[in-house]
Amino acid sequence: MITLENIANHEPIGLDTQIVESTNNQIVGFSGKVVDETRSTFTIQTQTGLKMIPKEHSKWKFTINGTQSCVIDGLEISKRPEERLKVKKNG
Repeated sequence: MITLENIANHEPIGLDTQIVESTNNQIVGFSGKVVDETRSTFTIQTQTGLKMIPKEHSKWKFTINGTQSCVIDGLEISKRPEERLKVKKNG
């Protein structure tokens, strides 16, 4: 179960997200649903189509169950999904 406490180690695919801060001002405010993830990028489904955005250099706001949200620095989640899941299982 995804909670605000474990979200950084959890699978984000299917979560709603928004870029709240970035070194690239053109992507601040992009929002949508995470549909894919690699070590260094998220692919989000926005109203204007799919956008592949680097995780690093941005702060991501994730919404859980449509009500709870938290902001995570992209550096914290710039790992392969399976590496974050290992931390979850071992931690």
